[in-house]
Amino acid sequence: MDGDEGGVRSVLRAIDLIGLFTEHRRMWSIRELTEASGLAKTTVIRLVTTCEQRGLLWTREDGQVTIGPGLLRWAKLGHAAWQLSEPVRQVMRELATQCGETVNIYVRSSTARVCVAQHEGPQHIRHVVRVGDELPLWAGAAAKVLLIGAESTVVDRVAALSPHGKEFADELRKQAGLAAVDGHAVSHGERELGASGIAAPVVDREGRIIAALALGGPTTRFTDERVADFVTAVVTSAQWISRLGLDPAL
Repeated sequence: MDGDEGGVRSVLRAIDLIGLFTEHRRMWSIRELTEASGLAKTTVIRLVTTCEQRGLLWTREDGQVTIGPGLLRWAKLGHAAWQLSEPVRQVMRELATQCGETVNIYVRSSTARVCVAQHEGPQHIRHVVRVGDELPLWAGAAAKVLLIGAESTVVDRVAALSPHGKEFADELRKQAGLAAVDGHAVSHGERELGASGIAAPVVDREGRIIAALALGGPTTRFTDERVADFVTAVVTSAQWISRLGLDPAL
């Protein structure tokens, strides 16, 4: 058992190490990786070497470590697995055109939500979330929708990660409950000041919530009158996507 736990811990450390690489930070030295990860230098060197053997990391001649070519195959696989059908993308395009705001689809991943699809709105000033971005579940309209029916332990963990502390769990349950009754959720400035959102559930053939369809943009454009129209459009679009299905990934 100890060996199994040690192996799992090493895998998690390797994943966390790779997670340090972003579009804005593509190169790291061993010293920088050690400082950022909080791991011992010998551990970082061992993890980098192991990842290099599988092509997940790459050490350049100048000693800088970057993402390895082995991830290209994984990236292609991930894109194919989460590629939405054209009819679903058409629904997203029409919603973005109708409302003039950016449309995203989020799924719940443990205690976070991940943007898996997007169609940008036509406005020059818009709320920027990129496909693949991981956002908290303690704030935002999509988060409320994705917490509908969530296990109590999940809600407790989400609350503990929030700036409000574990006592926020009851409020999260209340918000999710209201979203379940209303069939949608609305948020203003919860995660980011000046940003608003509206979300509705996307369900599978058994009626289980598998994703949240969200409309997001600057709060200044989300007036009470427009929000009422947006809600109708988002809910209708989410129902269409539920009928079409989110295959192949979901």
